[in-house]
Amino acid sequence: MTAETSQTLDRGLRVLKLLADTDHGLTVTELSNKLGVNRTVVYRLLATLEQHALVRRDLGGRARVGLGVLRLGRQVHPLVREAALPALRSLAEDIGATAHLTLVDGSEALAVAVVEPTWTDYHVAYRTGFRHPLDRGAAGRAILASRRGVLPEPGYTLTHGELEAGASGAAAPLLGVTGIEGSVGVVMLADAVPERVGPRVMDAAREVADALR
Repeated sequence: MTAETSQTLDRGLRVLKLLADTDHGLTVTELSNKLGVNRTVVYRLLATLEQHALVRRDLGGRARVGLGVLRLGRQVHPLVREAALPALRSLAEDIGATAHLTLVDGSEALAVAVVEPTWTDYHVAYRTGFRHPLDRGAAGRAILASRRGVLPEPGYTLTHGELEAGASGAAAPLLGVTGIEGSVGVVMLADAVPERVGPRVMDAAREVADALR
């Protein structure tokens, strides 16, 4: 910690990060051990975070992330979308296909930014807010592959006809962006994705990741 930072705020943020990384919540003792502070400090941190609905405690006393984080999270998508748009525009125009940024939202994939090419005679209509299961479509499959640490050797995922008949997709995961699971991809009306598309999608995913760091 430096003189310009707040130790209490730092500990509170670490509590939230620890709780976000578990599906079952953590007890005061577990948080105390992980933070390296006494239980009294943890009680005070949790009480403050509860006042802001950022943490809740169940009947068994285990602390979990509270619904208040959803209100904060809703403000993240516009910022992420703005950062991603330049890379998506370049990708859509270069490939001549609809480009998109997709993020994890619960158990689904959510398109938070979409750019359609301006020069093509036709392209796939793909709208911001479109949702689909993570295990269907290139965007979701790329995210799951990254989560499992089993990315295909080229570094991108290809699919055909999983979300829309006759449409093929290519997507690459966002890598190295703390707190965000997502992918950048394109969807096109084709029986197969041209060979140059995959590497170009990977380049765009790196550009978006760099913009979000």
